[in-house]
Amino acid sequence: MAVHAHPDDESSKGAATMARYVADGVEVLVVTATGGERGDILNPAMDRPEVKANIGKVREEEMTRAREILGVQQRWLGFVDSGLPEGDPLPPLPEGCFALESLESASAPLVRAVREFRPHVILTYDEKGGYPHPDHVKTHEISVEAFEAAGDPDRYPGTGEPWQPLKLYYHMTFTPDRLVALDTAMRKAGLESPYADWLKDREDRPQLWEVTTRVPCGDYFETRDRALLAHATQIDPNGFWFICPLDLQREAWPTEDYHLARSLVDTELPEDDLFAGIREKVAF
Repeated sequence: MAVHAHPDDESSKGAATMARYVADGVEVLVVTATGGERGDILNPAMDRPEVKANIGKVREEEMTRAREILGVQQRWLGFVDSGLPEGDPLPPLPEGCFALESLESASAPLVRAVREFRPHVILTYDEKGGYPHPDHVKTHEISVEAFEAAGDPDRYPGTGEPWQPLKLYYHMTFTPDRLVALDTAMRKAGLESPYADWLKDREDRPQLWEVTTRVPCGDYFETRDRALLAHATQIDPNGFWFICPLDLQREAWPTEDYHLARSLVDTELPEDDLFAGIREKVAF
């Protein structure tokens, strides 16, 4: 189970990993907390009045296409996008948005989803949300809460039979090591690279967690990119996601990376499989 804040997050974080496991016969469920109703249109070709007027419906349709490309199941939690506040001081969050929900009310539908789907592994964001969007931070909070509560029969009554997931991971998408590797590969190929500037921008944002798990999934980078492009309001086909050619990505950094935040099974670090320690206990 991959828990995300908005439609498109599932395609920009861990998409190739999910596609790999789907190909291996693993059932994968993407849980999307909000509809992305307050997201900006980031692709100039989609910045049209009729798209803006129906942004919620458009993003729902984009999610359907991305889900089909990745081969995953998908479930909405039904919360309203909080938007990304900007300014100094920051404006208050809009009433009724996801980030202002209480922990219990925001977690209950996710606990229900865990108890119904019965995942062994959950993927989510770290406590900073991967980046400081209030919906990403809230997604972290409810993911940890659901991991810890779903197996307890005394918590969240009325949301199904208890089920205890075994491992919880945080996405580690743009680590310094990965950026250095991509930058080096592009320069060696004689291509202009933006990654040195990215690294400089991140000097004041230290990496919070070590990478414990690198999942080989380079064969599914093309699937990931097709899923990204399905989110046409959010992804500019001429944008930064596609700067580094796929063959260079596969050569320089053919994995998607994670931090193992919780584990109820014995596993040896570093890992190359999200199900390390689980396969010995569970028949897939």
